[in-house]
Amino acid sequence: MLIRQLEYLVALSRERHFTRAAEACAVSQPALSEAIRKLEIELDLPLIVRGHKFEGLTAEGEQIVRRAERILADHTSLLNEAASLRSGVTGTVRLGVVPTAAATAAELSGPLCIRHPLVTVHLAEDLASSDITTRIDRFELDGGITYLDDSVISRYRTFPLYREYYALLTADDPMLPRRSDISWQEASRLPMCTLPSIMRGRRILDEYFADAGASHTAQIETDSIASLYAHVKTGQWAAVIPHVWLKVFGEPPGLRCTRLAGGREAPTIGLITRADGPASVLVQALEATAVGLDQTSSVTPIDQ
Repeated sequence: MLIRQLEYLVALSRERHFTRAAEACAVSQPALSEAIRKLEIELDLPLIVRGHKFEGLTAEGEQIVRRAERILADHTSLLNEAASLRSGVTGTVRLGVVPTAAATAAELSGPLCIRHPLVTVHLAEDLASSDITTRIDRFELDGGITYLDDSVISRYRTFPLYREYYALLTADDPMLPRRSDISWQEASRLPMCTLPSIMRGRRILDEYFADAGASHTAQIETDSIASLYAHVKTGQWAAVIPHVWLKVFGEPPGLRCTRLAGGREAPTIGLITRADGPASVLVQALEATAVGLDQTSSVTPIDQ
């Protein structure tokens, strides 16, 4: 059995298409198919539902893919650890990030790369929290920056980074006086541009509005915070944004940010990594960096 055979099988499971899987592995489609056929012979198990095209994995194939993902992750970890013994921590950290936290990803990746100059970071941004956990479970991500809900805390190693507070973003009207804050009830009456309902960040906002006895209807949905800013700039919509984005964009010309008053305890955003098995040297370096970044107890400008 060869590592590349397992790589081909995992790629086929991920791509659900022979040609795309072969392209992802930089081999010909016949070579990929033949390698998987030989793996089936060696294991004496049918792994693929045979047909004119890819129709899925067998039940046995699904189980073998889960084990293959673990073996490939351990193989990569072994190579990275050997490289680290030669020259220090090295390799690529794959990090998934929910849209609301993209503004702060650099606060983790920056210190990590400064401490370990041979480490590179690949960010998969604008992911739903469920996508992040699924991809971590399948060894496609090393960690994620997401909401530390109870279900996440019970399944992963967690490292709090900060609490998420909110502001109402609207087009600036010089004729209207600025206000120090606005209620969720009042904000709900404005035409909204929001994240999609599949996103945990959107569902949290729905809960804030519900707590205030209000609801809101989104005419525009986007998984990009930058797109929220662009739509609000037209003057047609308002949006609720995490306060951390003010660190990136500030208050751009033509826009106005107003603190949203009241509501439940602010949710915690943090790093999550797999809880089972020993962490690789790369993940250990990532976790160690996150430990020193916890700002959950600090007072933010939005509270002042």
